[in-house]
Amino acid sequence: MRVFCALKRPAPQARVPRDALPPVAGLTALSHVALAGHSWRGRQPLYGRILGAWLLVLAGVVWSGSALAQPSELVARLSTERVAITTAFVGESILVFGSTEEALGPGGDEVIVLARGPSRPFVVRRKVEVLGLWFNGPSARFENVPGFYAVAGTRPAALLLPEEMRRARGIGLGTLPLVSTGARAPGFRSALVELKRSAGLWQEDAQPIEIAGSRLFNLRLPLPSTVQPGSYQVEVMLVRARRIIATEQLGFIVERVGTAAEIERLARGQPALYALLCIVLAALAGWLGSVLFRRS
Repeated sequence: MRVFCALKRPAPQARVPRDALPPVAGLTALSHVALAGHSWRGRQPLYGRILGAWLLVLAGVVWSGSALAQPSELVARLSTERVAITTAFVGESILVFGSTEEALGPGGDEVIVLARGPSRPFVVRRKVEVLGLWFNGPSARFENVPGFYAVAGTRPAALLLPEEMRRARGIGLGTLPLVSTGARAPGFRSALVELKRSAGLWQEDAQPIEIAGSRLFNLRLPLPSTVQPGSYQVEVMLVRARRIIATEQLGFIVERVGTAAEIERLARGQPALYALLCIVLAALAGWLGSVLFRRS
């Protein structure tokens, strides 16, 4: 006995016109072609699926690439990331430069550069005169004092940012949280600021940031000969409508090299031997000077 069964042939799917496809946000024209490829499943199910998948992948790559290629609000760099201190070191300057997406200057964006060096304790002593002689009097010890501090802008920071924001970010010498122990007189803080500024280690609006071509900027950051080794941070801020909208975090290293590094290593590792050598060298220099002057 034979049994016959009837197989019903599936109806072919209707092809969707390309113009009738709904717009899909974030996809390029390639994605519309890929979506249209799904309508070929009735005639070419395998090839339509493969082609549609590949076109969707390609559309995602093109869209993500165009998103990553968007220009940045602020780009900044340093001329060097390493400063070497030798026995002949007399100071150096680092160039901070960059560009912005919008125009700089009055009515446009502004730029502020803030540089900080490693922090260390610092003691300020007051000299007291007794019978014509000067002795160390009261003192104040300040913790976490930046060894180097510099701030500059296309205009003074006080004109670009509100006081609350400047205090929160430590922009300006008046905003530094200088906490002291010992003598509490306000004159010690003023003396600390004056000592650092006279040595060139603290700088505030010493020179404005130069603007070139309305979107390019540069600033010379001078480092005095007394700058200390360590890691230094440079923060470049883009200001718009009294708000910081973008920042760049940069940095450089100051280190001793050559003979200067060996002397520092000896002074820190074996201070007694270092002191003895200094005394011997001073005595030899004095003896040699007396011999030369006696002959002359």
